[in-house]
Amino acid sequence: MGMVTMKTRIELCSWLLAALILCCGTAGRSVTGGNAMTLSMKSSAFAHEGDIPQKHTCSGADVSPELSWSDPPAGTQSFSLIMDDPDAPGATWVHWVLYNLPAETRELPEGVPKELELKDGSRQGRNDFARPGYGGPCPPRGAPHRYYFKLYALDTRLNLAPGATKADLEKAMKGHILAQAQLMGRFKR
Repeated sequence: MGMVTMKTRIELCSWLLAALILCCGTAGRSVTGGNAMTLSMKSSAFAHEGDIPQKHTCSGADVSPELSWSDPPAGTQSFSLIMDDPDAPGATWVHWVLYNLPAETRELPEGVPKELELKDGSRQGRNDFARPGYGGPCPPRGAPHRYYFKLYALDTRLNLAPGATKADLEKAMKGHILAQAQLMGRFKR
């Protein structure tokens, strides 16, 4: 009986150790398969959780806001950016898909051109307005919506043609995310 108890204890310890290794091995991983290390990101146009100025919306000039971020981890080869609105009626609305930003980039100026390919080699996907580049907040009248700017530092340049969707980008980034940052702004009409 003492032998069975010892064997049972060893099996239990083995199972617990395996569970601990699995748990710790996946801790710090993001939904898209990369490390959850963080960068910091800010905008001169609005504070985190603040109001996005009308200039950056469909009620104004509809130009992208200036964005800047901290130095990424070693090994960063490119950046990607997704802006979306989870409060949109029906489903999350995609406002901006940008990828293959050069690794030395630390900011985006206001008014990034709405072109599929930019001069620095970065590419833009199609937003849910069916256009390339930035499409600013344009919610229905009512409660404010939240707009998330999500920046990803990647260990590779992505083999994605211009015009990719958010889903295409998320699939391509899986397993390549070294760090990420998030900035949220609000807008209401």
